[in-house]
Amino acid sequence: MLQASHLHYAYPEAGREHTVLRDVSLSLQAGEHVALVGSSGSGKSTLLNLLGGIDMPASGEIQLAGKVLSRLREPELTLFRRQHIGFIYQQFNLIPTLTVAENILLPLMLLGVEAAEQQRRLQHWLAAVQLPTRGAAFPDQLSGGEQQRVAIARALIHQPALVLADEPTGNLDAKTGALVLDLLFSLADAAQQTLLVVTHSRTVAERAGRILVMVDGGLQTGAQALAW
Repeated sequence: MLQASHLHYAYPEAGREHTVLRDVSLSLQAGEHVALVGSSGSGKSTLLNLLGGIDMPASGEIQLAGKVLSRLREPELTLFRRQHIGFIYQQFNLIPTLTVAENILLPLMLLGVEAAEQQRRLQHWLAAVQLPTRGAAFPDQLSGGEQQRVAIARALIHQPALVLADEPTGNLDAKTGALVLDLLFSLADAAQQTLLVVTHSRTVAERAGRILVMVDGGLQTGAQALAW
């Protein structure tokens, strides 16, 4: 479903080139749940941004759902992201001036989905993330766990093929994080969506079917990853 080949990413720093990723290749199968782990600064979030089409590699190629991301012009890439990718962040990234319902519906509004279908999906996802009566609330009226459940609904409502989650439980206590994690994995599994989770947590990583380890901009798999 996703194939990344020989990715390299660097940026200039103090007159020199700082390499973040070097020769990274990976593939994700449809419906697979994968954890991406590694120390701070190892390149995890950078890789996630490349796979999500937010940034472009200096070299290498990413193919997702039959499209090579670097060959898409910016308007095409923006539409492609909206259609095929869902994002979940550690900081929730909800829009504070929008209600819960409006935050969840944002991907459908941007895609021009008709109003009746928006409302049908909204009711489904409010129930799915166990917030059936909170649609009129604003983010600052919710707990951290509730905000992250809203973020999950927003990421999944447009039925993306790929869901990218960057430390989705990083701002939550252990009990709340476990509940949110259960919800995320079960909903992605039910929808047969491919899920890539960046995490520092061994507990989170062990929930995935496969673990990839970033070390100094390179990717370790197989026996090396098992030693993490």
